[in-house]
Amino acid sequence: MKDYCIEICANSAQSALLAQEGGAARVELCAGMPEGGTTPSYGEIAVARRLLHIRLHVIVRPRGGDFLYSSLEQAVMVEDIRMARRLGADGVVVGCLTPDGDVDIPLMRRLMDEAEGMAVTFHRAFDMVRHPEQALEDIVGLGCQRILTSGGKASALEGTERLRMLNRQADGRIIVMPGCGINPQNIRRIADETGCHEFHFSGRTRHESPMRYRNTAVSMGGTVCIDEYGLELTDPERVRMAVDALCQPSGCNERCR
Repeated sequence: MKDYCIEICANSAQSALLAQEGGAARVELCAGMPEGGTTPSYGEIAVARRLLHIRLHVIVRPRGGDFLYSSLEQAVMVEDIRMARRLGADGVVVGCLTPDGDVDIPLMRRLMDEAEGMAVTFHRAFDMVRHPEQALEDIVGLGCQRILTSGGKASALEGTERLRMLNRQADGRIIVMPGCGINPQNIRRIADETGCHEFHFSGRTRHESPMRYRNTAVSMGGTVCIDEYGLELTDPERVRMAVDALCQPSGCNERCR
């Protein structure tokens, strides 16, 4: 019998609470979801920690875009890890690369020293490395608990072959956690085809804003078009459906850390 774990990528304290309601075992708290996730605010982390009894991990990513960070950005990441620790986060989610697409081992060591005692996930920066097999060994050597990856493809479903190979290479030394495009309809297939036991998805649905007056001539994103009168929140029913798809008759959520 395999024990499965579902981690929900939550875009707010409200989504984190809804993820817990749906049966998630762990939350990754993020801001900036259209950019792939950036560090959430002090208040968002503090309120989420107060509301959750499940594990809370916080992404530490100062901006969208690539994963090559300046010395100033590195200093920001150090302070954000310290903030997450002070607020009681169980773990942080980070990933740093060199200009040549390798794991930035010195910077990762510096960040992991700051995160000592907390779980560390190497996030989807992994999907941008030039040599995934070597990167996995580097990340194992750093002492990270898991790697979040789509197998280098646009979605985890498309990346199942690489995910299976990475999971086999990991051989229990590190958790390979598929993420990107996972939903209640495909999570069982991805589990069966990869052999992985932790899974990451958002499970969000759109909610219409209660605003009655709307000035559609102005965009807060400037030239970037976003839905300013809709709110994306984690749907606890979608989380439950994914849990049910994985966890019958097997156990679930026993191995999250």
